Amino acid sequence: MLDNLSFTLPSLRSAYADGTSPAEVVAEVYRRIREVADPGIFIDLFDMEEVLAAAHALDGMDRSLPLWGIPFAIKDNIDVAGHPTTAACPAFAYVADEDAFAVARLKAAGALAIGKTNLDQFATGLVGVRTPYPVPRNAIDPDIVPGGSSSGSAVAVAHGLVSFSLGTDTAGSGRVPAALNNIAGLKPTLGAISASGLVPACRTLDTISIFALTVQDAHTVLEAVAAHDPHDAYSRAVGIAPLTPLPETFRVGVPDAATIEFFGDALQQASYTSDLHRLEEAGAELVALDFTPFHDIARLLYDGAWVAERHAVIEGLLTDNPDAVHPVTGQIIRVAETLTATDAFRGMYRLKELRAVADQLVKGVDLLCVPTIPTFYSVDDLAKDPIGPNARLGTYTNFVNLMDLCGIAVPTAQRTDGRPGSVTLLAGAGRDGWLASVAVLLERAGNVGATRHARPQPVIGAPRPGPEEMAIAVCGAHMSGLPLNSQLTSRGGRFLRTARTAEDYRLFALNGGPPERPGLVRDPAGGGSVPVEVWALPMAQVGSFLAGIPSPLGLGTLTLSGGETVTGFLCESHGLEGATELEAAAGWRGHLAAGSRS
Repeated sequence: MLDNLSFTLPSLRSAYADGTSPAEVVAEVYRRIREVADPGIFIDLFDMEEVLAAAHALDGMDRSLPLWGIPFAIKDNIDVAGHPTTAACPAFAYVADEDAFAVARLKAAGALAIGKTNLDQFATGLVGVRTPYPVPRNAIDPDIVPGGSSSGSAVAVAHGLVSFSLGTDTAGSGRVPAALNNIAGLKPTLGAISASGLVPACRTLDTISIFALTVQDAHTVLEAVAAHDPHDAYSRAVGIAPLTPLPETFRVGVPDAATIEFFGDALQQASYTSDLHRLEEAGAELVALDFTPFHDIARLLYDGAWVAERHAVIEGLLTDNPDAVHPVTGQIIRVAETLTATDAFRGMYRLKELRAVADQLVKGVDLLCVPTIPTFYSVDDLAKDPIGPNARLGTYTNFVNLMDLCGIAVPTAQRTDGRPGSVTLLAGAGRDGWLASVAVLLERAGNVGATRHARPQPVIGAPRPGPEEMAIAVCGAHMSGLPLNSQLTSRGGRFLRTARTAEDYRLFALNGGPPERPGLVRDPAGGGSVPVEVWALPMAQVGSFLAGIPSPLGLGTLTLSGGETVTGFLCESHGLEGATELEAAAGWRGHLAAGSRS
């Protein structure tokens, strides 16, 4: 029996190393689902035989894949091939022809999809109760709302049914449910995770988000799923830096006394104050900021013309079948019918004015730390007032995507009444790794989610080679699962991590072959950040490995996205004759995938 097994990534990896099979883990997933017995979590729980077949297929995949054998769930506004996508509206449902880009990335990394989870209909809400299906029960306290809109995704993780889940986040849907269920909620830089295959809420502001039992697990998933998608106009290449030790001092912006709001919840205020002290102990200098421009930006999301983006998604449904739309959802979205194009431009002008002030505040510190939620609300509170509590839950979340910030909700020490503590760290676009590095130091000892399993100690800093090893970055056929990987593994090479180069590299498919070979060159005039794998190779084996590398390839010094330098494959300029330049952000795996689809 695996009932005592924590589903954190390190715990599962250890179990697999000791001989546990993915099929056994799948069986345990379904046992836990039966035991929790909450019919509101999943809209579409996949047939166990389907998932077992995927688990058995892992036998033919490289076990060093970052998510090999890791079970996960998907919010039901994200496509999974062969399964309906409902967005919590049966009248809207369709069967997806292919996996969303993010789901395909996770499966390719070895993860096992378990099912599609419940949500506030059309991802409109922060409470988790605006659904025609049974409402998921909060994993910590069923009297409290589960949080939305990614309700089922958060509750599934909090119960330890899966290791992580995909949510979405436009106004805080990837952070609020995390705070309410004692887990980590990672809202990446906009565009870092492709939205291809996602039913949009506000297309210009949406991002797929990640729920996990720990910050480190969430960041590991982000490293695996983040990639530029040329088919998503809003996708962008974002180098995800690994967790690294913090500097001795750093500046943290916090709301000043005049602009912080807990709506009378003294315990929440005390919890937040305690978490700020924890930051100070880690070396933070707290900088009080006037949060008025942030609050003003937050009000634009629903009081301004951005609600028209939601209307654009379901306009036909509102016209042809209005009864299919949840009453509260329809009430909110129909506001768009009173707005004009002039209102939209006025909103954009106002946002620009407010950001001119708020962006300067963000630039003056290394990060922001805010309460994830200002207070708690019960299911009964929402029955009495379906709008007001929802709006207040977004006090510290609604401005984030309008400002192009990345964020992570961090589970912290319990409040004195036993309710979960949580703060959210925020920073400018592309600083996801930095935020996670701070966040792991804020996670308090205690159980993960609603489980009885203790939160593991994080491993700070990227995995390093030993004293008798050399770190070597590979960008092509030497990567995990590709034809020449055995040249590393047969010499005792071991996988350390995935990484990306600095932004000034170009990748080519060299002329000749087979086998087809990549050529990586550095170009100060421009290029992109290329995905690589970093391996540790015994020093005694480096010579024989180097001897087998054909011209025009060789080993040289490679700079990674965080500024670290390692030995890596580079191509001499004369070898580029007749070569085809590839998209740097997609890397060699992207090139191979494109070839397989053509």
